[in-house]
Amino acid sequence: MPLTPEQPADLETVRQVLETTVMVDQVRIARPTGTPVLDPDTGLVGPTPTTTVWEGPGAVLSAHGLAAVEHLVGGRWLEDTASWYGLVTPLAAPTSQRGDLVAVTAAASPNAGTAGRAWQALDPGEASTVAVARVTRLDEVILA
Repeated sequence: MPLTPEQPADLETVRQVLETTVMVDQVRIARPTGTPVLDPDTGLVGPTPTTTVWEGPGAVLSAHGLAAVEHLVGGRWLEDTASWYGLVTPLAAPTSQRGDLVAVTAAASPNAGTAGRAWQALDPGEASTVAVARVTRLDEVILA
């Protein structure tokens, strides 16, 4: 019996599904631009200055959420990740850099659990010849 190739994925449809059903939160990506300043009166180090490089639609997904998206779009579109969280943004978003800070500024669901939390990009955003979204591996950071 001859083997037949699977029907290729319609990448534009996958991109649209991701943007309309998964990237429903508003996210901010901020890039550190300097060093924190020491407050001589308190002896405490202040926040690191940042510049916002993206503010728009996106999603912060746990490893379980990333797996659920695979079922939503009907196939694997993301390789296994060692980190617990992943940031998914449209292709229009800039590629994240290691150390970028990520926050959800408005969650579509009141039960999202992302309010008041922050993440740091572990690696530069993934790059690919064929892409349907920007994916960045994240690690949660503790806010002072």
